[in-house]
Amino acid sequence: MYVILAIIAVIALYIVFIYNGLVRSRQIAEEAWSGIDVQLKRRADLIPNLIETVKGYAAHEKSTLEEVVSLRNKAQAVPSGDVAGRAQVEGLLGQALGRVIALAEAYPDLKANENFAELQDSLETMEGELQMARRYYNGAARDLNVKVESFPSNLVAGQFGFAKREYFEITNEADRAVPSVKF
Repeated sequence: MYVILAIIAVIALYIVFIYNGLVRSRQIAEEAWSGIDVQLKRRADLIPNLIETVKGYAAHEKSTLEEVVSLRNKAQAVPSGDVAGRAQVEGLLGQALGRVIALAEAYPDLKANENFAELQDSLETMEGELQMARRYYNGAARDLNVKVESFPSNLVAGQFGFAKREYFEITNEADRAVPSVKF
């Protein structure tokens, strides 16, 4: 009788241990997504300043600048939980920003402008931080996904509604290409 109660207690404790591990992994993934969201917000806030600085020098590059603003607005309209949708729009926005930065090569006065240089440095720093946040999120998502799919934690995960997380990745091969700028 005591042996059976001991076995049941050990199984119950093991289930609690697995459940708590799943909760911890889910919270880490959510915190990691929040980090990406913060970096994307910082980048979105920087874009209007960058566009205004470039406008004064490259007035006839209006379509490129309008594309960046349009993509920024689309990126901000994507629901926070839509990882795949956000990754797609942010990939396009990153390419468009690359084209804006490349405009500096065609406009020496713009390249020499102190505000533009500061904005460009800020954007480069932010892109690096965003890259780190993406790696951290994808690692946290991977860890959660392994627990959700591995035996025996998959039994507990299925019972309590734990689900796999999407990775923040570029799904369109064209988005991976280096932006081309033509003058």
